[in-house]
Amino acid sequence: MREVEVKEFERVDDLHRNGYMLIQDPKRFCFGVDAVLLSGFAKTEKGDEVLDLGTGTGIIPILMEAKSNAKHFTGLEIQEESAEMAQRSVLMNELEDKIDIVCGDIKEADVIFKGRQFDVITTNPPYMNDGGGIKNDYSPKAIARHEVLCSLDDIARVSSKLLKFGGKLYMVHRPHRLTDIICTLREYKLEPKVIRFVHSYADKEPVMVLVEAVRSGKPWVKVMPPLVVYGDDGKYTEEIIDIYYR
Repeated sequence: MREVEVKEFERVDDLHRNGYMLIQDPKRFCFGVDAVLLSGFAKTEKGDEVLDLGTGTGIIPILMEAKSNAKHFTGLEIQEESAEMAQRSVLMNELEDKIDIVCGDIKEADVIFKGRQFDVITTNPPYMNDGGGIKNDYSPKAIARHEVLCSLDDIARVSSKLLKFGGKLYMVHRPHRLTDIICTLREYKLEPKVIRFVHSYADKEPVMVLVEAVRSGKPWVKVMPPLVVYGDDGKYTEEIIDIYYR
Protein backbone atom coordinates (compact mmCIF):
# COMPACT_ATOMS: atom_id res chain seq x y z
CA MET A 1 0.00 0.00 0.00
CA ARG A 2 1.34 3.39 -1.03
CA GLU A 3 1.37 6.35 1.35
CA VAL A 4 -0.84 9.23 0.24
CA GLU A 5 -2.13 12.42 1.81
CA VAL A 6 -5.04 12.03 4.23
CA LYS A 7 -6.61 15.41 4.87
CA GLU A 8 -8.21 16.86 7.97
CA PHE A 9 -11.58 15.23 8.82
CA GLU A 10 -10.82 12.29 6.51
CA ARG A 11 -10.43 8.72 7.68
CA VAL A 12 -9.07 5.53 6.13
CA ASP A 13 -11.32 2.47 6.28
CA ASP A 14 -10.42 -1.18 5.74
CA LEU A 15 -12.49 -2.76 2.93
CA HIS A 16 -11.59 -6.32 3.97
CA ARG A 17 -10.70 -7.15 0.37
CA ASN A 18 -7.15 -7.69 -0.87
CA GLY A 19 -5.91 -5.38 1.86
CA TYR A 20 -7.59 -2.44 0.11
CA MET A 21 -8.34 0.74 2.05
CA LEU A 22 -10.64 3.67 1.28
CA ILE A 23 -10.37 7.33 2.18
CA GLN A 24 -13.65 8.89 3.34
CA ASP A 25 -14.82 12.19 4.77
CA PRO A 26 -17.83 11.82 7.10
CA LYS A 27 -18.67 15.49 6.51
CA ARG A 28 -19.25 14.75 2.83
CA PHE A 29 -20.67 11.28 2.31
CA CYS A 30 -19.60 7.78 3.32
CA PHE A 31 -20.52 4.62 1.46
CA GLY A 32 -23.20 2.35 2.87
CA VAL A 33 -24.36 -1.23 2.56
CA ASP A 34 -26.04 -0.40 -0.77
CA ALA A 35 -22.70 0.13 -2.50
CA VAL A 36 -21.29 -3.09 -1.07
CA LEU A 37 -24.35 -5.09 -2.15
CA LEU A 38 -24.18 -3.61 -5.65
CA SER A 39 -20.52 -4.64 -5.93
CA GLY A 40 -21.58 -8.19 -5.12
CA PHE A 41 -24.62 -8.17 -7.43
CA ALA A 42 -22.87 -6.83 -10.53
CA LYS A 43 -21.30 -9.47 -12.75
CA THR A 44 -18.37 -9.02 -15.12
CA GLU A 45 -16.47 -11.19 -17.57
CA LYS A 46 -12.75 -11.35 -18.20
CA GLY A 47 -11.68 -8.39 -20.29
CA ASP A 48 -14.74 -6.23 -19.53
CA GLU A 49 -14.58 -2.45 -19.48
CA VAL A 50 -16.67 -1.16 -16.56
CA LEU A 51 -18.01 2.34 -15.84
CA ASP A 52 -19.37 3.45 -12.45
CA LEU A 53 -21.67 6.47 -12.73
CA GLY A 54 -21.54 8.77 -9.70
CA THR A 55 -18.64 6.92 -8.13
CA GLY A 56 -18.31 9.16 -5.06
CA THR A 57 -15.43 7.77 -2.98
CA GLY A 58 -14.65 5.17 -5.65
CA ILE A 59 -15.95 2.38 -3.43
CA ILE A 60 -17.66 0.34 -6.17
CA PRO A 61 -14.75 0.21 -8.67
CA ILE A 62 -12.28 -0.60 -5.89
CA LEU A 63 -14.45 -3.38 -4.45
CA MET A 64 -15.25 -4.80 -7.87
CA GLU A 65 -11.60 -4.80 -8.86
CA ALA A 66 -10.96 -7.02 -5.85
CA LYS A 67 -13.88 -9.34 -6.66
CA SER A 68 -13.81 -9.66 -10.45
CA ASN A 69 -11.54 -10.26 -13.43
CA ALA A 70 -12.71 -7.27 -15.47
CA LYS A 71 -10.02 -5.54 -17.51
CA HIS A 72 -10.52 -1.94 -16.40
CA PHE A 73 -12.77 0.28 -14.30
CA THR A 74 -13.65 3.95 -14.67
CA GLY A 75 -15.43 6.01 -12.03
CA LEU A 76 -17.24 9.20 -13.05
CA GLU A 77 -17.90 11.77 -10.32
CA ILE A 78 -19.16 15.36 -10.68
CA GLN A 79 -17.91 16.65 -7.30
CA GLU A 80 -14.28 17.64 -7.68
CA GLU A 81 -13.40 17.07 -4.02
CA SER A 82 -14.91 13.57 -4.02
CA ALA A 83 -13.21 12.67 -7.30
CA GLU A 84 -9.85 13.82 -5.93
CA MET A 85 -10.38 11.80 -2.76
CA ALA A 86 -11.30 8.71 -4.81
CA GLN A 87 -8.17 9.18 -6.90
CA ARG A 88 -6.04 9.18 -3.75
CA SER A 89 -7.66 5.90 -2.69
CA VAL A 90 -6.80 4.43 -6.09
CA LEU A 91 -3.19 5.54 -5.68
CA MET A 92 -3.03 4.30 -2.09
CA ASN A 93 -4.09 0.83 -3.24
CA GLU A 94 -1.73 0.98 -6.23
CA LEU A 95 -4.59 0.46 -8.67
CA GLU A 96 -3.87 3.28 -11.09
CA ASP A 97 -3.36 0.76 -13.93
CA LYS A 98 -6.80 -0.76 -13.30
CA ILE A 99 -8.99 2.17 -12.19
CA ASP A 100 -9.41 5.67 -13.60
CA ILE A 101 -11.34 8.40 -11.79
CA VAL A 102 -12.82 11.07 -14.06
CA CYS A 103 -14.34 14.30 -12.79
CA GLY A 104 -17.38 15.09 -14.90
CA ASP A 105 -21.15 15.35 -15.18
CA ILE A 106 -23.24 12.19 -15.67
CA LYS A 107 -25.49 14.16 -18.02
CA GLU A 108 -22.47 14.61 -20.31
CA ALA A 109 -21.08 11.08 -19.95
CA ASP A 110 -21.97 10.26 -23.55
CA VAL A 111 -19.70 13.15 -24.60
CA ILE A 112 -16.89 12.39 -22.14
CA PHE A 113 -16.68 8.75 -23.26
CA LYS A 114 -17.03 7.02 -26.62
CA GLY A 115 -20.36 5.49 -27.53
CA ARG A 116 -20.70 1.72 -27.08
CA GLN A 117 -17.47 1.73 -25.05
CA PHE A 118 -18.48 -0.26 -21.97
CA ASP A 119 -19.50 -3.85 -21.29
CA VAL A 120 -20.88 -3.07 -17.83
CA ILE A 121 -22.15 0.07 -16.12
CA THR A 122 -22.84 0.25 -12.39
CA THR A 123 -24.59 3.02 -10.52
CA ASN A 124 -25.75 3.81 -7.00
CA PRO A 125 -27.71 6.94 -7.96
CA PRO A 126 -29.54 9.51 -5.87
CA TYR A 127 -32.71 7.85 -4.60
CA MET A 128 -35.00 10.80 -4.01
CA ASN A 129 -36.70 12.58 -6.89
CA ASP A 130 -37.89 16.20 -6.85
CA GLY A 131 -41.00 15.30 -4.91
CA GLY A 132 -39.13 13.27 -2.36
CA GLY A 133 -37.28 15.78 -0.25
CA ILE A 134 -35.16 18.89 -0.22
CA LYS A 135 -34.59 21.29 -3.10
CA ASN A 136 -32.02 24.00 -3.75
CA ASP A 137 -29.46 22.21 -1.58
CA TYR A 138 -26.19 21.46 -3.35
CA SER A 139 -24.28 20.12 -0.39
CA PRO A 140 -22.30 16.89 -0.99
CA LYS A 141 -24.80 14.80 0.98
CA ALA A 142 -27.78 16.32 -0.83
CA ILE A 143 -26.17 15.66 -4.21
CA ALA A 144 -25.60 12.02 -3.25
CA ARG A 145 -29.15 11.47 -1.97
CA HIS A 146 -31.39 13.68 -4.12
CA GLU A 147 -31.78 14.15 -7.86
CA VAL A 148 -30.45 17.68 -7.85
CA LEU A 149 -27.65 17.20 -10.41
CA CYS A 150 -28.80 14.07 -12.26
CA SER A 151 -31.99 12.06 -12.60
CA LEU A 152 -32.95 8.47 -13.27
CA ASP A 153 -33.66 9.56 -16.84
CA ASP A 154 -30.10 10.89 -17.17
CA ILE A 155 -28.67 7.59 -15.91
CA ALA A 156 -30.71 5.52 -18.37
CA ARG A 157 -30.09 7.82 -21.33
CA VAL A 158 -26.30 7.87 -21.09
CA SER A 159 -26.09 4.19 -20.16
CA SER A 160 -28.01 3.27 -23.30
CA LYS A 161 -25.54 5.25 -25.40
CA LEU A 162 -22.39 3.98 -23.67
CA LEU A 163 -23.19 0.27 -23.33
CA LYS A 164 -22.29 -2.17 -26.06
CA PHE A 165 -25.12 -4.22 -27.56
CA GLY A 166 -25.96 -6.77 -24.87
CA GLY A 167 -24.05 -4.79 -22.26
CA LYS A 168 -25.39 -4.72 -18.73
CA LEU A 169 -26.45 -1.97 -16.36
CA TYR A 170 -26.48 -2.75 -12.63
CA MET A 171 -28.31 -0.42 -10.26
CA VAL A 172 -29.21 -0.28 -6.58
CA HIS A 173 -32.22 1.86 -5.73
CA ARG A 174 -35.26 2.11 -3.47
CA PRO A 175 -38.31 -0.15 -3.96
CA HIS A 176 -40.74 2.78 -4.07
CA ARG A 177 -39.07 3.89 -7.33
CA LEU A 178 -39.34 0.49 -9.03
CA THR A 179 -42.10 1.50 -11.45
CA ASP A 180 -40.09 4.58 -12.43
CA ILE A 181 -36.99 2.43 -12.87
CA ILE A 182 -38.60 -0.17 -15.13
CA CYS A 183 -40.45 2.36 -17.28
CA THR A 184 -37.40 4.61 -17.67
CA LEU A 185 -35.04 1.75 -18.50
CA ARG A 186 -37.38 0.39 -21.17
CA GLU A 187 -37.73 3.84 -22.70
CA TYR A 188 -33.99 3.72 -23.42
CA LYS A 189 -33.85 0.10 -24.65
CA LEU A 190 -32.49 -1.20 -21.35
CA GLU A 191 -34.51 -4.30 -20.57
CA PRO A 192 -34.77 -5.28 -16.87
CA LYS A 193 -33.63 -8.91 -16.61
CA VAL A 194 -32.96 -9.56 -12.91
CA ILE A 195 -34.57 -7.96 -9.86
CA ARG A 196 -33.67 -8.71 -6.26
CA PHE A 197 -35.16 -7.08 -3.19
CA VAL A 198 -33.04 -6.45 -0.10
CA HIS A 199 -34.65 -6.79 3.33
CA SER A 200 -33.14 -5.74 6.66
CA TYR A 201 -34.97 -8.69 8.26
CA ALA A 202 -36.86 -11.55 6.64
CA ASP A 203 -40.22 -10.41 8.01
CA LYS A 204 -39.80 -6.75 7.05
CA GLU A 205 -40.60 -5.02 3.78
CA PRO A 206 -37.68 -4.44 1.38
CA VAL A 207 -35.45 -1.42 1.85
CA MET A 208 -33.50 -1.68 -1.40
CA VAL A 209 -33.83 -3.21 -4.84
CA LEU A 210 -31.03 -4.45 -7.09
CA VAL A 211 -31.70 -4.35 -10.83
CA GLU A 212 -29.82 -5.79 -13.80
CA ALA A 213 -30.81 -4.49 -17.24
CA VAL A 214 -29.47 -5.52 -20.66
CA ARG A 215 -28.99 -3.17 -23.61
CA SER A 216 -31.46 -4.26 -26.32
CA GLY A 217 -32.39 -7.37 -24.32
CA LYS A 218 -35.58 -9.34 -24.94
CA PRO A 219 -38.52 -8.96 -22.50
CA TRP A 220 -38.11 -11.48 -19.68
CA VAL A 221 -37.35 -10.82 -16.04
CA LYS A 222 -36.20 -13.04 -13.18
CA VAL A 223 -37.08 -12.10 -9.60
CA MET A 224 -34.47 -13.61 -7.31
CA PRO A 225 -35.09 -14.76 -3.74
CA PRO A 226 -34.87 -11.93 -1.21
CA LEU A 227 -31.48 -10.90 0.12
CA VAL A 228 -31.78 -10.62 3.90
CA VAL A 229 -29.19 -8.55 5.75
CA TYR A 230 -29.76 -9.60 9.38
CA GLY A 231 -30.82 -12.89 10.92
CA ASP A 232 -33.10 -13.29 13.93
CA ASP A 233 -30.03 -12.91 16.16
CA GLY A 234 -29.36 -9.45 14.75
CA LYS A 235 -26.12 -10.57 13.09
CA TYR A 236 -25.26 -10.54 9.40
CA THR A 237 -26.61 -13.51 7.43
CA GLU A 238 -24.13 -15.87 5.79
CA GLU A 239 -24.82 -14.38 2.37
CA ILE A 240 -24.04 -10.87 3.60
CA ILE A 241 -20.84 -12.12 5.23
CA ASP A 242 -19.88 -13.67 1.90
CA ILE A 243 -20.47 -10.37 0.09
CA TYR A 244 -18.54 -8.32 2.63
CA TYR A 245 -15.62 -10.56 3.54
CA ARG A 246 -15.23 -13.70 1.39
